[in-house]
Amino acid sequence: MNPAEVLIDHALGLEWAALPEPARQAARIFLHDTLCVGVAGANAPYADAIRAAASGWGAGSECSVLGRPELRLPAPSAAFVNAFQIHSQEFDCVHEPAVVHPLATIASVLIAEAERSGPYGGEDLLTALAAGVDVAAGLGVAATTSLKFFRPATAGIFGCVAALARLRRLPRVVALDALGYALAFAGGTMQAHTEGKPALPVQIANAARGAITAVDVAVAGLPGPLRSIDGPFGYLTLFEDGYDLAPVLESLGKVHRIAEVSWKPFPTGRAAHGAIVATQALMAQHGLTADDLESLTYSAPPLIKRLVGRQVIEGMGPAHARLCFPYLAGLVLTRGAVGLGDFTAASLADPALHAIAAKISVEDNGDPDPAAFTPAVAVARTRDGRELRIEVAAQFGSPAWPLSREQHLEKARSCLAFGGLEAIHAPLAALLEDFEHLDDAAAAFRLAAGREP
Repeated sequence: MNPAEVLIDHALGLEWAALPEPARQAARIFLHDTLCVGVAGANAPYADAIRAAASGWGAGSECSVLGRPELRLPAPSAAFVNAFQIHSQEFDCVHEPAVVHPLATIASVLIAEAERSGPYGGEDLLTALAAGVDVAAGLGVAATTSLKFFRPATAGIFGCVAALARLRRLPRVVALDALGYALAFAGGTMQAHTEGKPALPVQIANAARGAITAVDVAVAGLPGPLRSIDGPFGYLTLFEDGYDLAPVLESLGKVHRIAEVSWKPFPTGRAAHGAIVATQALMAQHGLTADDLESLTYSAPPLIKRLVGRQVIEGMGPAHARLCFPYLAGLVLTRGAVGLGDFTAASLADPALHAIAAKISVEDNGDPDPAAFTPAVAVARTRDGRELRIEVAAQFGSPAWPLSREQHLEKARSCLAFGGLEAIHAPLAALLEDFEHLDDAAAAFRLAAGREP
């Protein structure tokens, strides 16, 4: 059995009618969430530099860029810019068990392809999205050891190719060749995460652009490697230290990974969300304030310590701060929450926030699961000798604790406002609510770009 064939056969064979309603609803909701987050990303740090770079990569004007009505680019470049914008502020949805941000890559290629070779109906686009998430998140779930490569990019490109194959109804042999070229183009390391550099969203952007290129090369007739997943130099062999793919392949068609995706209620690394909510609970339930605080320790699985346990440093940039729980807890203790506007140069250098952050730490609780986010506990000690505790069993925004409809819509509105397009909030929400009935799915994407649908 060739796992690449099994994954491609699943993607090509998936139909909207086969998806249960929870998976359908998740596809609508998270496409909406992703578009709005991408619009906010138009005003993210380095977004102008990314657009300037992509604008020099060749002529073409077929595809839209979220939140930028005046800008149109060739499909690979548009996918690159949109993917960067979607992930640039750490506000995009995530599949926690896989440690993959599937829609940042997959939605970006589908947005571009819908305008390049469409029209495609909303039903086909949502089905392609679900198929791509099955592949990208499935590869992440198959890993049994902690990540050393940046899985949202390395697994993401395979999900993108599967989604494009389903949307375009590619012949099976061409789709398999394209998956082989996804292996050729796969890349992304955790070094950018370790250093807190904006190379993280660039790696996601590169995966989106690479997926379109992989499909184009295969459609042009170049045969690709066939054992792209499990060959001696295949994806899982090279990128993961340990894996068990058999349960994932067995689950195809029975488990729909799109229904396992989590919102991000805050524009930070997902690993910080449980700790942010725990800090809010310490304030709401125990009256904790910044002035009261002697120390705050968040004890959590090793992934949390690794991803957001870093300390505040002088001169840190937004990418470092979004992955720094001590800074984020300082924001919560002084402002009540964490928002898109909390990563300005003034905030990042605020000595009062730095002083609070110096009292806050993350510790490894020894959980053996390399992908676990919970259970965790926040323990605060106050100046008057009290010890306050909050247990964390689930992360806000996860399938076990989802956003309400009102919370989802408020996040969408705030993202559009940050990107300067709050006026499209109601019409965009209406389009996404009934998305599968659109004859031309790109109408929603044109609206999210700030143009007429």
